[in-house]
Amino acid sequence: MWLINRLVREVRRTVAEVTDAALLDRVERRTDLDGKARPVLLLHGFFTTRRTLDVLEARLRRDGYGVLSLRLGGLRRVYNTRGIDDLADYVRAKVERIYARHPTLGPLTIIGHSKGGLVGTYYVKKLGGWRRTRAVVMLGAPYHGTPVAWLGMPAALLAPSLPQLLPGSRFLRQLHEGRWPPQVRLTSIWSRHDQVSIWPSPVLDTRDQPAWRNVEVDCTHYEFLTRQRAYTAIRRELRSLDATPSRPPFSVLSGGQTG
Repeated sequence: MWLINRLVREVRRTVAEVTDAALLDRVERRTDLDGKARPVLLLHGFFTTRRTLDVLEARLRRDGYGVLSLRLGGLRRVYNTRGIDDLADYVRAKVERIYARHPTLGPLTIIGHSKGGLVGTYYVKKLGGWRRTRAVVMLGAPYHGTPVAWLGMPAALLAPSLPQLLPGSRFLRQLHEGRWPPQVRLTSIWSRHDQVSIWPSPVLDTRDQPAWRNVEVDCTHYEFLTRQRAYTAIRRELRSLDATPSRPPFSVLSGGQTG
């Protein structure tokens, strides 16, 4: 019981921290995507709104990236509570509409915080998103589930993603099945001080996975979005990608996982 009480206190504290940070640093979304060679799609986490991405979005814009984010609504059409597979299909449809309007847009780098990282990986691996994407960068994503999800299970009918986030869930077993598309880099930026995506859940098994990377930073779960040291790790990943020859969007590539 003491562990549950501690986790509840930590989650409440960190949610308050990131909410305060977002209110202090609001960002207008005015990116012109036409011809952008380095587009970045941001996906926010469970029971948060797009506003939690404002600090990260401002930094990426400052560094010259074309940034777009989606409202992953669920509860009251605001908070991100919908099923991960459902949201991944929503992302797929949105991305296709974006490329229809901006056909010269370069391949995406998806940066997903927490549950948003799982949405991005499911989209790439299971819904053909590898055709549009050069990399997925997960920030504190519970790739192997999180026991913290048990705290919200009484509200599972209102938040279908909660059972999916449990360790060993049917959804996670499905996500881990099959081959990761080797042309897409998958990076997990994680922390031992993450009180939501608890170590070792966010750590990828990189054996026989040359496109997978783990990057450890020192921050709490919501500080991935605001802490300078976390952004330094994100920027290092993006610059590494920029140094790699790019490919045109929606190219027909062999070896991708499509279903």
